[in-house]
Amino acid sequence: MRFISKGVLGATLAFAAGGAAAQSSVTLYGVVDVFGQYLNSGAGTRSGPGSPYVPGYHSFSERSGGSAGSQFGLKGVEDLGGGLKAAFTVENGFNVNNGTFFADSTSLFYRQAWVGLKHDDYGQLSFGRQYQPSFWAVYPTDPFRGNEVLSPIAAADLAGLRDRATLATQYVSGRQSNSIMYQSPEMWGVKLYAMYAFPVTTSQPIASTSGNMFDIALTYQGAGLYAALAYQFQHGGQETVSLGQTAAGLPLPASTFNLVSTEHYTGALGYRFGIVNVQFNYAYNKVKTPANSQIVTVPGVGPVGALSSLVHPFSIMELGTTIQATSADVIEVAGIYRSVRGVQDNTLGIQIGADHSLSKRTSVYMRAGYMKNNGIANMSWPGVAAADGSKQILGVAGMTHRF
Repeated sequence: MRFISKGVLGATLAFAAGGAAAQSSVTLYGVVDVFGQYLNSGAGTRSGPGSPYVPGYHSFSERSGGSAGSQFGLKGVEDLGGGLKAAFTVENGFNVNNGTFFADSTSLFYRQAWVGLKHDDYGQLSFGRQYQPSFWAVYPTDPFRGNEVLSPIAAADLAGLRDRATLATQYVSGRQSNSIMYQSPEMWGVKLYAMYAFPVTTSQPIASTSGNMFDIALTYQGAGLYAALAYQFQHGGQETVSLGQTAAGLPLPASTFNLVSTEHYTGALGYRFGIVNVQFNYAYNKVKTPANSQIVTVPGVGPVGALSSLVHPFSIMELGTTIQATSADVIEVAGIYRSVRGVQDNTLGIQIGADHSLSKRTSVYMRAGYMKNNGIANMSWPGVAAADGSKQILGVAGMTHRF
């Protein structure tokens, strides 16, 4: 889930087509973000036969995209007359520390790739890979803008990819391929987002096939208040992933199992007074429990249990604040709580951050965070491996340049 400011700094090429009244423009824009990271990952256990003990460790590393995802993109618009415009956006994600694609090496435009029509009075209809309505509902209420490398809410959401109790429960990914989305014009502060998406098969970051999806969100903004409600329904799909480790500590062969149909209910609130913006969001993920006759099998090992052991509802709650301390300095604070129902599996975390602008395009930042996993929970920041029941401590310093 990647959230960034909608502002774009870039070079714009404008031209007239054959002297016609219609005007076209294409904008090249991007972000280059790099940071140094200190991680202290506490001791715990690892899911699988024997639940072997995993010792703690600490590490130093260089990573990319800690404040805003490193990216470059093109966006364009053509005035068709009568208030109607054609528009498109294609946006790549990359890791500046090593030059590789971000998250999915098979996807050139992992972040966005869409084209559509928009009208000042009737809204926008677009097609392709786009941000989901549920994403737009939550975005203004996360102090760390849902950054998919260091945001606590992204960590809580993506924990579904490795938490054994929710492996077959689908999560809100933030973006959706094969989608059709409508955005209404804003009227009296109210805006509607609605999306329908067809099935998608991916091989990275994990091999999966998702079912059809419907997502709708309603937002309001005015007089310092922000409020949003969203609902998403994902039909069942399929996933291939390792279910843990052997007693010897070796990864189990990957298993293929069904992803159950999942409903996502989201609410978000924000209120700005003076230099302070208080933010809150809550999401509940409700599942369709599979029959006990559905068994999960590990190749070479045999049946390891019912699919229902990988299916549990869970909730994510975040409370935070963003403070515009000076014209060049912003302070962020967020507390996060992820709770899986029906098992001992929950995580409590806190994170603070500070951003300082050196210019309109360049800024430096720091982040410090702590997470405490309980039971079989193994949540950590995206890209960080964590043992079940472990504590996580993070310290970061980085810089961002926009063009």
